[in-house]
Amino acid sequence: MDMTRDKVCSLIKKRQSIIEANCDVRTSDGYIVRMFCIAFTKKQDNQIKLTSYAQASKVRAIRAKMVQIMTETGTKGDLKSLVKELLPDVLGKTICDETRDIFPIKDCYIRKVKVLKKPRFDVTALMEWHNDDAVTTTAAAGGDVGEALETPPEEGLAGSGGRL
Repeated sequence: MDMTRDKVCSLIKKRQSIIEANCDVRTSDGYIVRMFCIAFTKKQDNQIKLTSYAQASKVRAIRAKMVQIMTETGTKGDLKSLVKELLPDVLGKTICDETRDIFPIKDCYIRKVKVLKKPRFDVTALMEWHNDDAVTTTAAAGGDVGEALETPPEEGLAGSGGRL
């Protein structure tokens, strides 16, 4: 999972601090993933000054909070639940809310997730994953799996010579 380069470049602007953090997380099903987070400072509500640079101590405190939140999120579930939680970008909003009292930040995203180590290949676990997916798609579709549908034969236009 990766954020594209042009998206990251569009977020970077002058007169603000960039705060990046990464941490290694072991999920409950044995995967070890490295999560990268990026955030940007923003002006405070009553600020007149043009720049919004954060002090180094505040950057360290925000980075520590980012690592703590990413570690808690990653260790509480398996890889499938982690991906489902990362897709709607709820984690970035949580980090923004938690670090608001240290320094106001905006545009907090999980920039990249790398899988560092996979558990041993287990066929039964793989089949459980696929069976769970098949059950949810069957329930969502409301139909039976494996029903054959008859498609009518396609007929071309008369006089087209088989071109259409």
